[in-house]
Amino acid sequence: MSQERILKVLVAPHISEKSAILADTAGQYVFKVIPTATKTEVKQAVESLFDVKVQSVNMINIKGKRKMFKGRPGKRNGVRKAIVRLAAGQEIDFVSAE
Repeated sequence: MSQERILKVLVAPHISEKSAILADTAGQYVFKVIPTATKTEVKQAVESLFDVKVQSVNMINIKGKRKMFKGRPGKRNGVRKAIVRLAAGQEIDFVSAE
């Protein structure tokens, strides 16, 4: 996988109350990823960008909600997330990450 693709796979960390609890208790981190990302690409991207050892990756596709916009039906965009479990003793610090 090229270095350019690695930089494009991860869009952003998903910061929420639930993801903070997962990070503290289970060593799992949640990232928003591009729709075409695979588990192996996410694993390689996290390992190279954060210098950690990834144990497993789970993917989630969240469909966009149907909403009304000015009286007309519309649809929000869907999101793809990756839940990354790190090896024991590993952690990612988003505050000091570059």
